[in-house]
Amino acid sequence: MPSYLGLDGFRSGWVAAWIDWRGDHGFDYAPGLARLLAMPHKRAMVDMPIGLKMTGYRVCDLRARELVGATVFLGARRDLWTFADMAAANRHYWQQGDKGVSCQLWNIRDKIRELDVVMTPDRQKTIGEAHPELIFWNLAGSRKLDRKASATGREQRIRLLERCGFVKLRKWLTQRHGTGIGRDDLIDACACAIAARDSIRCLDGEDPDPRGLRMEINY
Repeated sequence: MPSYLGLDGFRSGWVAAWIDWRGDHGFDYAPGLARLLAMPHKRAMVDMPIGLKMTGYRVCDLRARELVGATVFLGARRDLWTFADMAAANRHYWQQGDKGVSCQLWNIRDKIRELDVVMTPDRQKTIGEAHPELIFWNLAGSRKLDRKASATGREQRIRLLERCGFVKLRKWLTQRHGTGIGRDDLIDACACAIAARDSIRCLDGEDPDPRGLRMEINY
């Protein structure tokens, strides 16, 4: 039975959740991405940018922001990890007449690079980019949920995932302590697994990046 993978990065590594059509599901984590992507799967979705511009903002990010707001980070660029610090990066972009990057995006630059290293146009046939908040928006019937940091928002997301088959999620959230996996990281990985299994929609709107990778967000 083919599995569907959802992956999200956390401070010291990556977490992966998987589910199959029978409802069997589990999660795993590792310092690097390669071992998790080597797990047998029919399709995978990663909560990290795939397809990177050299300048400006990606159309898919701007379209996603229109739907779910500032939880979508802007400014994913191919050279972001080459700068010594965020101030140097933003000085460079501003001097070029470009837009700066946020602290949130800067903090995941190494994860973006790690994913970019393993991605190819051929691998993108089965490994795609997703955004958990778009997935939850879609699962909730095109409705924004409460903030995920709130107790109400967290409960809304867990219930949606339980309805989709992740009935062990509450137990997993008590088992993650000592792993470094954040509560939201595990929840978001499960959402990405649901997108890997079920999604048929995506936000796109521009040509592939210089490496031929599509810039699109699946949900």
